[in-house]
Amino acid sequence: MAKKGNRVQVILECTEQKESGVPGMSRYITTKNKKNTTERLELKKFNSFLRKVTIHKEIK
Repeated sequence: MAKKGNRVQVILECTEQKESGVPGMSRYITTKNKKNTTERLELKKFNSFLRKVTIHKEIK
């Protein structure tokens, strides 16, 4: 039987694309341990619409 852990799936969304008004939305799905990382994630990921690496923040 699978263990029930503290890992949850989170969605990361680009912050720069919202402000720029470019159509589409860059999103990534990842997991995090909510026991160790209680605050929202903030990672640098590649945005294919803007063709550069941008900061992606966790959305609810």
